[in-house]
Amino acid sequence: MATAAATFGLLRPPTRTPAISQLYILPLPTQPHSKTHPRPLPLPRRRRGGPIAAFPNATSSSTNASASPTYDVREAEAAVAELLREGGASPADAAAIATRAPAYAAMLADGVRELDELGLWASWSSGAGARLSLSGAVEMEVGRLGFRRKVYLMGRSRRDHGVVPLLESLGVRLSSAKLIAPYVAAAGLTVLIDRMEARYGGISMLGHGDVSFPYLIESFPMLLLCSEDNHLKPLVDFLEHIGIPKTKIASVLLLFPPIILSDVENDIKPRIREWEKAGMEQDYIGRMLLKYPWILSTSVIENYSQMLLFFNRKKISSTVLGIAVKSWPHILGCSSKRMNSALELFHDLGISKKMVVPVITSSPQLLLRKPDQFMQNVLLFREMGVDKKTTGKILCRAPEIFASNVDSTLKKKIDFLINFGVSKHHLPRIIRKYPELLLLDINRTLLPRMNYLLEVGLSKKDICSMIFRFSPLLGYSIELVMKPKLEFLLRTMKKPLKAVVEYPRYFSYSLEGKIKPRFWVLQSRNIDCTLTEMFAKNDELFAEEYLGLDGLLEKPLQSSIGG
Repeated sequence: MATAAATFGLLRPPTRTPAISQLYILPLPTQPHSKTHPRPLPLPRRRRGGPIAAFPNATSSSTNASASPTYDVREAEAAVAELLREGGASPADAAAIATRAPAYAAMLADGVRELDELGLWASWSSGAGARLSLSGAVEMEVGRLGFRRKVYLMGRSRRDHGVVPLLESLGVRLSSAKLIAPYVAAAGLTVLIDRMEARYGGISMLGHGDVSFPYLIESFPMLLLCSEDNHLKPLVDFLEHIGIPKTKIASVLLLFPPIILSDVENDIKPRIREWEKAGMEQDYIGRMLLKYPWILSTSVIENYSQMLLFFNRKKISSTVLGIAVKSWPHILGCSSKRMNSALELFHDLGISKKMVVPVITSSPQLLLRKPDQFMQNVLLFREMGVDKKTTGKILCRAPEIFASNVDSTLKKKIDFLINFGVSKHHLPRIIRKYPELLLLDINRTLLPRMNYLLEVGLSKKDICSMIFRFSPLLGYSIELVMKPKLEFLLRTMKKPLKAVVEYPRYFSYSLEGKIKPRFWVLQSRNIDCTLTEMFAKNDELFAEEYLGLDGLLEKPLQSSIGG
């Protein structure tokens, strides 16, 4: 029967599925002792009630190895392998699983050791005899059996049918494996082994290696019983149909595992229709699902209705919520109480209902910020000498700043600017003029642009002066803005480099729309002037002063920011 684990194999090119015995490094018990295969080490002891000790590695001292030669790791593994073979596993699979289940073997060995020390085998066997169908003679002789046989009988008495060591071999914790086993043991050991082999045919595509699978199984053990053909293939096909790329389906499943147990027709499609009724196009639903798979949870759908009621009470258009949800669906987990706290903080900074709309639509993640987190950002500006009203203006202009971490992001950038040489006294004015400066990445944006200006011959003092005079300076691209405009200034206009130190706003004008036209006009009249005189005037004043015209030019000299 097709399996739950096998569905992950649908999401990558088919490969030959290895047997479990091929997936492990398998030191078989029958191998001779050598440098490659050293003499078996003793099983670890643990105090009664304490955690199972880690198995000693091959570099353990020979003293430990000889301390209890009868309690042998390989003997315990062999006993577990025998239990697995009895449950239907092939010899190779049984040996491989036993090797990867050291905690289970240690648990059985620990039970054997305690019964040896306390001399309670007769008492144990009288109780276990009925479960194991032991004859009276065998019950009396259990205490005289060898260590391996005792471990085997101890394992049989647990009646987990080999499922616990199988789960541990896949990375599931022993404590969890013991809880999961009763739910899935009815499927049979051989069926579960086949499903685990199918798992290796595709689980690696989850992008988290084998680490993800044990956690999935611990949280949702019934995944092991899902049918691929009847349940999982239709699910994968439907997710692709609504726009989830095949390579991303695994991420959706990992982020929202309950979807794997949901029925496409009875559970998932009705929830998709609910979002469509709410005005979400199917393309957007697919994108939202990629970012926040919990949109398929009934509780999230119900919460969206509550959010709509809240926005209606606040007289904010439902369209605003729709835009915010499409770009940041995580806010669907936000309570009305949390949103109300955020809006009250905005209002305290002087943000009106009209002004709050662009804040929410451009940075909806602010609705998820805790009040104390948001206030840390506000206090940062207060400490810099920025008043409440100006802080509100900054919030409206660059709301992303208030979604940034103060210590790891904002203060780090402020310290970087100060260490470069920007005056701490000048910094509040710079931020007020161009708050977006705090959104620029240090390594990818600020540092490369500073280094470029240094390379062309400017000093740190020059650059700091330019930043103070024109705060957006570092927001301009080197290749698209700084380099071509600086080359035109130096090579064509024949201006000295210090000209941009005195008038750094030069970089804000369009090269083709303003810089070149004005330069050609002045050059044709043999007029030499500073950058300030050339560009600080609007088109009308420029034409009046340099062309002797009282009105606008027939073709106005255009100005634009950037260019």
